[in-house]
Amino acid sequence: MIKVPLHSLTEIGYFILITITIHLTWRLWEHQYDYAPFSYEMNRMEDRLVSIGFNQSVWALGKISPYNFSIKDQTIIFDSKGSLRVFSGCSGLKQFAQFALLMLLYPGPHKKKVWFIPAGILLMHVVNLIRLTGLSMVIVKYPSLWDFSHDFLFKILFYAVIFAMWVFWVEVISAQRKSVQSHSLL
Repeated sequence: MIKVPLHSLTEIGYFILITITIHLTWRLWEHQYDYAPFSYEMNRMEDRLVSIGFNQSVWALGKISPYNFSIKDQTIIFDSKGSLRVFSGCSGLKQFAQFALLMLLYPGPHKKKVWFIPAGILLMHVVNLIRLTGLSMVIVKYPSLWDFSHDFLFKILFYAVIFAMWVFWVEVISAQRKSVQSHSLL
């Protein structure tokens, strides 16, 4: 039987608490308050991220998809097999913010956060492109799995990547600082 130290369980508890708090607060801010007082800026950022994600997904589909498709108004249309509309909820902005806020709130060396947070956001963007491209393939090949893929599979992928980056932060990046500090005390 594998024994997990209580310290590790406490760390995971903090991760879960911070992640759920950010998620619920973001949803409230987005849906109840339309991002007030930053509505204009946030909506522009979402629109820009949607455009980038859409264009990059179309490019990726052009490289990997064996299916013919056309595009119209942020929609990828597969020849009579379905379509994927990319809108504000597909921007990845919430996930970028969740990761950035988690890292800002979590202890660790600030100098390393300066590069780790942007690298994590870039990785989350790649995950979002995989999500959009994957959902396009689901529409064409397995349309009956759309709801499961959209509502569960790819959301789990997002949170699994956030969790993996957090584990990397705690176990590798922050651990290096602790290791250096403990060696300097000797």
